[in-house]
Amino acid sequence: MEGVLFEKLSVLGEGAKYDVSCSSSGADRSNIGRLGNAACAGICHSWTADGRCVSLLKVLLSNDCAYDCKFCVNRRSADVKRCTFEPRELADLTMEFYRRNYIEGLFLSSAVVGSPDRTVELMYACLWILREVYGFCGYIHAKVIPGVSPELLTQIGLVSDRLSVNMEFPSEESLSRLAPQKKPRSIFSPMRQITQTQMEQKTLKATGNMARLRPAGLDCGAGDGCLADAREAVGEDGDPVGPRAAASGGGLRAGPGEGAGQGAAIVRDRRRRAYRERFAPAGQTTQMIVGASPETDLEIVTLSEALYRRYSMKRVYFSAYIPVAEGPELPSLLTPPPLRREHRLYQADWLMRFYGFRADEILTADHPNLDVDLDPKVVWALRNLDLFPVEVNRASEEELLRIPGVGNTSVYRILRQRRIAPVGYDDLKKMGVVLKRARFFLTANGKYYGDGAWDPCSLREKLSPVSPQISLFEAATGELSVR
Repeated sequence: MEGVLFEKLSVLGEGAKYDVSCSSSGADRSNIGRLGNAACAGICHSWTADGRCVSLLKVLLSNDCAYDCKFCVNRRSADVKRCTFEPRELADLTMEFYRRNYIEGLFLSSAVVGSPDRTVELMYACLWILREVYGFCGYIHAKVIPGVSPELLTQIGLVSDRLSVNMEFPSEESLSRLAPQKKPRSIFSPMRQITQTQMEQKTLKATGNMARLRPAGLDCGAGDGCLADAREAVGEDGDPVGPRAAASGGGLRAGPGEGAGQGAAIVRDRRRRAYRERFAPAGQTTQMIVGASPETDLEIVTLSEALYRRYSMKRVYFSAYIPVAEGPELPSLLTPPPLRREHRLYQADWLMRFYGFRADEILTADHPNLDVDLDPKVVWALRNLDLFPVEVNRASEEELLRIPGVGNTSVYRILRQRRIAPVGYDDLKKMGVVLKRARFFLTANGKYYGDGAWDPCSLREKLSPVSPQISLFEAATGELSVR
């Protein structure tokens, strides 16, 4: 049995590596006496030699997909080994990894097993066991299948910390060409429901009526009753029953000195507490594939801006396409992944989220693609030299944030120092300002510290890196902020 589980884990863990929207933390629910912690600082990050984060168990429930997306390694027509976890198997595996301190949470995705509803129902059954049988209070990120019914989406949102629905491609034309079974409406409907439910949640929380979020039929599941099968571990009175409970030895049992009635009371109490959980408290994310379709960076960044505005998206992830399939509509298998382009898109995303930039400021119709040699903040500054240099002792917070080499923390320190004494050039380095870029765009106490001619070509030559390189970790995560 252990050999079968290990084989499933090897196949399904490998299949999940192409999903980069594996974010951790983001929830403010601290431990309430159960196992695990999903508070913002509750996820401990550990990095492997190739840059992968192992704080979360990142795995597919199944790779036996009913869809035939041309870009996907798990597409129906692909010749790959197919595996599917039983909900109980994956829940047991997650708890074993947690008890050994390998992980702090779970990132669960899946291929489409039969239909979106069937797939999400299986995922919900696994997460229900974790929350209600094992009392797991750690971080859970669930990948929602486009086209899922609203009732199942509400159910899985109540047992997850974060939900995500992958956009895959930034245009309807590319989606219909490379993923014909996925429709824009099936992607945007779950996003809209998640946003609306979170807004309703805030209103209900303010009025003290959170119980209304619990949908009808939550305890009985949906579809063909896979949730009822998962409940073999717990009887109606709360006691572990059935062959799976006896074999696993991991169900919720009465502890030493506790009677069966006390064990049942613990189970029932945990159920009640779990249903008081908020709906996806860490929000929602999405992911777009870069390099498999012909869209420009302007289209991608503009769509990202709209997603943040309309759906209160926590994060838009970009995944450089790794050629895994042959076809006339896909790049050649010898095409290298566009890692530098992916990294620049993350920097542009950072500018919109934390620096107050708009998509039409970062890119224009005349310049629809990001410069792979310079970060987008420097490129914007070179196009707007009439706004520079900026005097650091008189500039507003918004003006300071737009200086290349100056980040959010540096701006805070500059504003704090200005209330006491003028900021000198030597002070800027101590405040975290990257002077090798910033010195060309600012003055300190009226003095300019740049050199050379004041024109875009000369400045670009001085600002271009001699040997531009990006580590695999930076390109894969996009966590390097723009300054």
